[in-house]
Amino acid sequence: MQNSISNRGVALLKLVALSTAVALLSQAAIADTYQKGQHIEPAFEGWRPLDDGSFNMMFGYMNVNWAEEPNVQIGEDNMFSPGEADRGQPTRFLPRRNRFTFEVNVPSDWGDRELVWTLDVNGKERKAYGTLKPDYLVDNMVIASETGSLGAGTSSPESRANIPPVMTVQGDQIRTVQAGQPLSLQTNVADDGLPTPTDPVQEAINFAEFAGGPLAVAFVTAENVAARRLSSPPIKVTVQKVNGLFLSWNVYRGEGKVTFDPPQPKPWEDTRTSANSPWGALWLPPAVPEDGMYDVSVTFDEPGTYTLWGRADDGGLYHDDYITVNVTE
Repeated sequence: MQNSISNRGVALLKLVALSTAVALLSQAAIADTYQKGQHIEPAFEGWRPLDDGSFNMMFGYMNVNWAEEPNVQIGEDNMFSPGEADRGQPTRFLPRRNRFTFEVNVPSDWGDRELVWTLDVNGKERKAYGTLKPDYLVDNMVIASETGSLGAGTSSPESRANIPPVMTVQGDQIRTVQAGQPLSLQTNVADDGLPTPTDPVQEAINFAEFAGGPLAVAFVTAENVAARRLSSPPIKVTVQKVNGLFLSWNVYRGEGKVTFDPPQPKPWEDTRTSANSPWGALWLPPAVPEDGMYDVSVTFDEPGTYTLWGRADDGGLYHDDYITVNVTE
């Protein structure tokens, strides 16, 4: 009897210790996740050569915050060196990891110099160092792999044949609109259809046919596939992105609140289940307009000068364009 009580006591102590450990781990995980008040890590993503002999250095960033979108004006807190401080970098920073956000051109004789991007956000200064070292050479396969279009260490003839979509903004590159009045944006996006858009239902059908034949396929429906996806968290050994064409407009420079209608897919790695992001667990590519023309209404709450950044993304590769909007009272 005494041994039984002793054993129960040991088991209880073990359970308490395990619960404490889980609680501590959970608190540590929460402590590493922030809504606001944290810094931004600028990131050098690599470089690629251009036909004229010059090079483009590619930069992105990691905004540690989940909600805060800091505005950091060009100057001591947001600058490049050597040379011009303004190299086309954003001044409005979206949450979390943003890869291959912009490119800086350097001449053919750049050599072994470093191009340094300095960001000082919420009192913490960080730097990214761009270099033309061979290890940082980037091609389309590197972009597709780094953004999660491919599985870890994999490729395919389809992914190697993929070319970036082409977006063409209709109308002037510089616009004027009053605060509170909607601005209409029309953008044509042309794509080669690669990589094949992710289709969970078709994937389930293919697997059922392979594993169980036509009878198994008969049990595959969109409803039960959706239910399975809701109840089965995805297994990810690396960042994983849903393939499929989409267009996303966002604020690149400008301090006021800007509303996009319809809401735009996020170009940043929001992995939450309900996220309107290609990295979200349940996200699916939106329907592509038959004529390739995307209509977006943009409303600015405050006067000022804004740069809007459009990104057409097929899952693996992307094409960017920008427009300037002068917002009056």
